[in-house]
Amino acid sequence: MNVATIDDVAKAAGVSKSTVSSVFSKKRPISKEVTEQVLRVARELNYRPNYWARSLVSKTTRIIGLNMQGEQKAKMNQFQYSLLNGVLPVCYEQGYRLLINTVSSTYKNQVEHIASDPVDGEIILDAVVGDSRIDDCLQRGIPIVVIGRPSEEDQSRVSYVDNDNVGIATQATQYLMSLGHRRILFLNAPANRTVAVDRGQGYLNAFEQAGLTPPKDMIVHKPDGGTSSLTFGYNTVLAQLRADPSITAVIADTDSMALGVYQAAEQLGLCIPEQLSVLSFAYDSPLAQEFSPPLTGVRLHADQLGQESMLLLLEQLESGKRLAKRTLIPAEIVVRGSCAPPQG
Repeated sequence: MNVATIDDVAKAAGVSKSTVSSVFSKKRPISKEVTEQVLRVARELNYRPNYWARSLVSKTTRIIGLNMQGEQKAKMNQFQYSLLNGVLPVCYEQGYRLLINTVSSTYKNQVEHIASDPVDGEIILDAVVGDSRIDDCLQRGIPIVVIGRPSEEDQSRVSYVDNDNVGIATQATQYLMSLGHRRILFLNAPANRTVAVDRGQGYLNAFEQAGLTPPKDMIVHKPDGGTSSLTFGYNTVLAQLRADPSITAVIADTDSMALGVYQAAEQLGLCIPEQLSVLSFAYDSPLAQEFSPPLTGVRLHADQLGQESMLLLLEQLESGKRLAKRTLIPAEIVVRGSCAPPQG
């Protein structure tokens, strides 16, 4: 059977080869009618564009990289799934494929692994202080967008999309304080993550604004790698509450971590929320059915973070210019059943 060529499609559709090429590459706008005609003929002829040949000519791959920190066998959490749901529609609408690259923080030569990725642009997730991934992309001239706050020295060099993590952490802590809580344990993200720095600052700000001494000893950071969030939440709360029974509330970084808090409370014989209030930086979660009572959390709008990051990256790819823009996505607390005034 003969393999259909771009010439065959152009002739059958009554258009030029460049029009057929543009329909598949999306490099220039083609009318809806012509696009549908070309795609119909391509299906009838079983035509498939030569992906790599097209890439060699255009010097592009039409691939976007999504780079996130994580362990080799780690499963994506709900925040990351929601973020993907924001990235993928924009990516596919514009004719791009997505390459997900999970880089372990334990790899000493992580930049060597990143450098081989055949991408036109990169979305970097889980920004850390002094992030080598940002430096590597900038040195290679690859357009990037960071989800999360880059280090201060990078903010004038790259575009990024983020929540106001200082502000939302302040609000979450103030909510618990408004119920009467003062001994609030904060199970934070790994200390090298900029989101952990921001949320930690927001937590301390709430105490300062209330005229109280910020309890820095109440912030415990999850180790970067190794222990799962659930195990960390469980073990940390068991140890902390046994050592300090005056703790009446816990803020958890993720829903998995919060589930560990629930399990530890059950082990200690504590009722939620009567004897221990729990709040998490997560809201929409497949783990929802595991939480009884329902978990009070922060809606971060991860899908919007993903969508905006892809739009910012496309703006750079289409203009050919490196941009340094900041987009903040609102977040809000969703009150459910896991928080109440402390007893006594």
